[in-house]
Amino acid sequence: MKSTRTRILIIGVAVLLVAAAAIAEGRHGFGGPGADFHHMLRQLDLTSDQQTQVKAIWEKEKPAMQPLMQQMKQNHDAMKALEASGPFDEAKTRALATQNSQTMVELQVGHARIRAEIVQILTPDQKTKLAQLEAEHESHMGKHGPPPPPEE
Repeated sequence: MKSTRTRILIIGVAVLLVAAAAIAEGRHGFGGPGADFHHMLRQLDLTSDQQTQVKAIWEKEKPAMQPLMQQMKQNHDAMKALEASGPFDEAKTRALATQNSQTMVELQVGHARIRAEIVQILTPDQKTKLAQLEAEHESHMGKHGPPPPPEE
């Protein structure tokens, strides 16, 4: 039972690490400025001035996001080392998971800040189109969610 919990926790941490790394690189990310958001921005026909502003926002936020990404990697490495070290240690696992969750909170806040700044430079028509694209994306993602729990 504990081994299964550890594996699930490790997989969860790994998924969060990959997602956070992609967020920091501006490629993926939980409905915000990641791959999906970045792809949506390309569909908005940004002016060259808007593109310059988006790049400036990313560059401004990069120094805050990089240490968080480094912390996520360290957490991931520590969790892998802990798993390989022998018997399950719940206290250490919980401490790493807590630290990881706090780092993810900071990443998501930074992510939301970047998205909010980018949205502010959009025209009303672009904001409307972005909302439509996001709604379509959410609808599409909902079709690929986890299967329903088995009936008892």
